[in-house]
Amino acid sequence: MSDWQNPNDEQLTELLQSAKTIAVVGCSPKPERTSHQIAAFLLEKGYHVIPVHPQAKEILGQKAYASLADIPVPVDIVDVFRKPEFTPPIAEEAVAISAKALWLQQGIVNEDAYRIATTGGLTCVMDLCIAVMHRLIIRNQE
Repeated sequence: MSDWQNPNDEQLTELLQSAKTIAVVGCSPKPERTSHQIAAFLLEKGYHVIPVHPQAKEILGQKAYASLADIPVPVDIVDVFRKPEFTPPIAEEAVAISAKALWLQQGIVNEDAYRIATTGGLTCVMDLCIAVMHRLIIRNQE
């Protein structure tokens, strides 16, 4: 039995509506990759998107950073496209930069990352696509 639970639709709506800046960890510079496409969608919806990639200098016209710690502005949501086993250190970084939420994309579940994030005061979402949820939740309010 799992010890985690995603926020309800009302909480997700509040999170997506209040967020301004989203750091996309594992954002690929390759247009065919899902992380690239989701980052493009978020840009299109008006979010300030910050790609986090260890080698890229720029993705989708946005300055990329090697780590969350390198980002010089406050981050509302840390959206993660990394394998589950790599997410606990990302959760620690998200807490360290005082992000408001850690969002693990569809197919990504790690209870240690969830515990780190929630213990650190962050909202944590796992195994949900931020773009799909945005389309489902926000579309009625556009």
